[in-house]
Amino acid sequence: MMFMDLVTKLFGNKHDRDTKKIKPLVAEINSYCVEYEKLDEESLKNKTQEFRERIENGEALDDILPEVFAVVKDVCRRLVGKTWPIVGHDQTWEMIPYDVQ
Repeated sequence: MMFMDLVTKLFGNKHDRDTKKIKPLVAEINSYCVEYEKLDEESLKNKTQEFRERIENGEALDDILPEVFAVVKDVCRRLVGKTWPIVGHDQTWEMIPYDVQ
């Protein structure tokens, strides 16, 4: 076995290390998603203003990032199946971000 193969076997490749590193963040985002699914449209919309105020009050963007991503993911979920005319063609929303995205 070559040295690099041994190192990769012991420590994983870059993708595996990166994935392991962000798993807690993904879990945090998904826990907020479960919470946000219970909100009505107005309450979810108000999250934007809440985030602005928290940033204005000194909270770091990195601290609220999991909540922001969760709002985006939940909005995408709520839009699935809705259709809009775009440049003369109906376009149906079919996207919810996967955890790997």
